[in-house]
Amino acid sequence: MTILLQNARIYDGTGEAAFMGDVLVQDDRIISVGPALDAQADETIDLQGLSLAPGFIDAHSHNDWFAMKKEPLPYFETFIRQGITTFVTGNCGLSAVGFDKNTPHVELIGGGLFFHKDTTGPYGEVKDYFAAMDGHMPCNMAVLAGHCTARAAASGSVNRPLTAEEESSMLSMLETALQQGAAGISLGLMYDPGLYAQKEELKKVAALCARYDRPLTVHPRANSAVSMSYPELLGRSHLLRALDELAEIAGETKVKLHYSHAIFVGRNSFKDKDELLSIINRLRDQGVDVMFDIYNETLGVSVITVILPAWYQAMSPEERKKPLSRLKLSVLVYASSLLLGFGFKDIQVAYIGPGYEQYEGKTVHEIAQMEGLSDLNAYLMLCEKSDFKGRVNMGPYSTPEIIHDFEHNDLCLYMTDAWVEDHGIQNPAIYDCFPKFLRDAVLGSGDTLPRTIWKMTGATARRFQLKDRGYVKPGCFADLVVFDEEALRAATPDREESFGIEKVFINGKLVLDGKTADAAALKNAGRALPVGE
Repeated sequence: MTILLQNARIYDGTGEAAFMGDVLVQDDRIISVGPALDAQADETIDLQGLSLAPGFIDAHSHNDWFAMKKEPLPYFETFIRQGITTFVTGNCGLSAVGFDKNTPHVELIGGGLFFHKDTTGPYGEVKDYFAAMDGHMPCNMAVLAGHCTARAAASGSVNRPLTAEEESSMLSMLETALQQGAAGISLGLMYDPGLYAQKEELKKVAALCARYDRPLTVHPRANSAVSMSYPELLGRSHLLRALDELAEIAGETKVKLHYSHAIFVGRNSFKDKDELLSIINRLRDQGVDVMFDIYNETLGVSVITVILPAWYQAMSPEERKKPLSRLKLSVLVYASSLLLGFGFKDIQVAYIGPGYEQYEGKTVHEIAQMEGLSDLNAYLMLCEKSDFKGRVNMGPYSTPEIIHDFEHNDLCLYMTDAWVEDHGIQNPAIYDCFPKFLRDAVLGSGDTLPRTIWKMTGATARRFQLKDRGYVKPGCFADLVVFDEEALRAATPDREESFGIEKVFINGKLVLDGKTADAAALKNAGRALPVGE
């Protein structure tokens, strides 16, 4: 099957200026690119000057969990409508794969955010996941091996250093994942059990990643000036302390460090932006290959326990109810709130569980007033009712000004960090995160359009070693997006729908044409993307 796309303004994924031309696709590959191609094709599509780019690559995703769904398309369609054709998944330490499936702790994998529910898995090893998913999912998928996943499989949830046997088992699972094509290793140092890992353990994980020349992506211990990760509320910002830890690890191991979601939780954290960039630039000067990624949102989604200190989460239910424990927690929470510029009015409940729909869309403060409780007690009530697995939307995590500044940075990649939930309030990034990056470019508040597209295509493919992806070049896979620059310019964002995207091809298949998604084509459009093969 050959398709000729004519009269396109082509952005080829290199960051170079667009040019007018044609693209000839045969089966799943691009075979020719140039002006006025003289070629016969089974189908010819005149794009009449619309823009064409490589399919967008979401650099930070958790959709490895949703590709396993028995009916995966509903979890991918909103992303495809954004022009996303490929995902780098398994982030924040919470991969769906990279563990021994015979572990007695399989129920702990997912960190309370993700579950093996209505899936064809669990699969355990990367090779088994790829074999099952290849050609049986809507989009292309690379996976990272999650440290939380391997640690949970080796030891369960334990607030202590691993034994020698547990550590060896964890590192073996991670190395097997890399040998089987994982694109790197991810850390989630705010999530159970990653939050219990100490620096020496993390250095061994980083050294393993460096040995295979794969990136180490990191959700750090703190994304805010004050957090529950460090006992001292005063002094150096917790966000910067967390980055200091990563700088030490990367400086010693020379691992390719990738800082996940550069956000600043709480208004008093915004001031840390410049020093964060200074540390990143200093690491680059020292020879560390460090980059970071952002989404085009000022809020984020997390598990409800993300603001609870590790020592409190590790307590038994009886210990948590002791007056001294509650007093200690209360003092810490309210002092942190004051220093952070972030409080219970900024935490919106997305989902608690069946029977608690009345809380969805309301802040913890509003729920406290409903129930006649203090804000803290309302929060702890919600944690308990959700079995400490509820979901929240929180903000502010950033500002439009910070996002625009980062958009101009050569070290910044783009992502959504979003997934479609079965219940509750959705993360707005599932709808129009990538079109908003494009819109920023055409309006002049973001980077140039060629460089914006490069960051969401070729630069991301290079970072994660995704072979023959991310470019409009002969020999590359035919993942392509057609978009309308004027529609981007005129659009109103944040309306729970995408905008500006006209057509999407995945591996040569036209899967989105205008508003119409081809469900039949999307059943088997996506490929597994093992790295190193």
